[in-house]
Amino acid sequence: MPPANPQPHALRSFIILYVLMYAAFGVASPFWPRFFETRGMSPEQIGLVLGLGTIVRLLAGPAAARVADRLQQLRHVLAASAALASCLACGLPWIAAFWLFLIVRLCHEAALTPTTSLADALALDASKSRGPAATGFEYGWVRGSASAAFVFGTLVAGQVIGWTALSSIAWMHGALLLGAAASAMLLPAPESKTGVAPEPSSFRAISELMGIVVFRRMVLVAALVFGSHAMHDAFAVIRWNAAGISPTMISVLWSEAVVAEVMVFILIGPRLVDRFGPGGAAAIASMAAVFRWIVMASSTHPGALAIVQPLHGMTFALLHLASMRLMSAALPQHLAATGQAIYALGPGLVTALLTLSAGMLYARLGASGFLLMALLSALALWLCPGLKTRDRPPAAS
Repeated sequence: MPPANPQPHALRSFIILYVLMYAAFGVASPFWPRFFETRGMSPEQIGLVLGLGTIVRLLAGPAAARVADRLQQLRHVLAASAALASCLACGLPWIAAFWLFLIVRLCHEAALTPTTSLADALALDASKSRGPAATGFEYGWVRGSASAAFVFGTLVAGQVIGWTALSSIAWMHGALLLGAAASAMLLPAPESKTGVAPEPSSFRAISELMGIVVFRRMVLVAALVFGSHAMHDAFAVIRWNAAGISPTMISVLWSEAVVAEVMVFILIGPRLVDRFGPGGAAAIASMAAVFRWIVMASSTHPGALAIVQPLHGMTFALLHLASMRLMSAALPQHLAATGQAIYALGPGLVTALLTLSAGMLYARLGASGFLLMALLSALALWLCPGLKTRDRPPAAS
């Protein structure tokens, strides 16, 4: 059931922020490697830019989140990060020297990384995700609009670069991020008021977070299930193409997954989390992943793939909603942004490691490598019963 007393202003403000942010990601993310190539970079240089960018993202997210939590100024840090990323992105087309380009690009990655974690922390505080009795909006509505905006941004950018220079993606990306920075400052002030967070060090803050058993378990479940997507993301299209599936059908299969993601975020997922709780929803996501990867390992029939591709709505969107619901209940307010950053870091690191090993697995095992991904999801299923929410710990005074 929708909340009895929704907050239309807050919901509208967050939808605007998320649409601008994720449209900015959509117009640029798929096209960055090609943009780097047009700058005269060799494959080795492109690999260096992308590889170092991954390392910078893993470090920058938690660091910026700690600053935001220590100051209890999440909106301001979010706005500053988006504005800085906008300026750096707009500078990229003007830089010819590779090493200077690399430095600016890495700074851009560092500025951009914390925006999603900070936005999620703010959205959770304003949403109904503290529990069924709350009266705010549903976080999934906001996150679903973000996924749709990403796809729309990618489609628009594909059309734009068809009749103009590829550098236009940097301008579009920068303009949308600047809009996101402005919209961040228009967000409603957090309802929970806290002073400056008490931890004198990041080590103590992270220790407090990792001392929350349900949080540790949730990060591990997310790492296993989200990480299990590595084989699919790296080799699904290669496998389908080798099996003779047409490019048109491949695009339909990918579109199914995206549509299902949006539908689960907005319509199905919140009801499942309300009905079964975070642990039950995470178990559904894990079981869906086990089934999805078993089918992927055993068949390339378009009909079978068309059945399992929409399970992406469960294996990603539903688990993300369950994680958000659990964090909103389990984490203290003064560690909200840090918790979001650790939640992003754990699955991100596991996904990176599994992506690196996916090539070896696929070369040696072929499609049977998907069975190992199913095993990871089955391990996550075993952990799901422990994902039980309790009342949010009191805010620091």
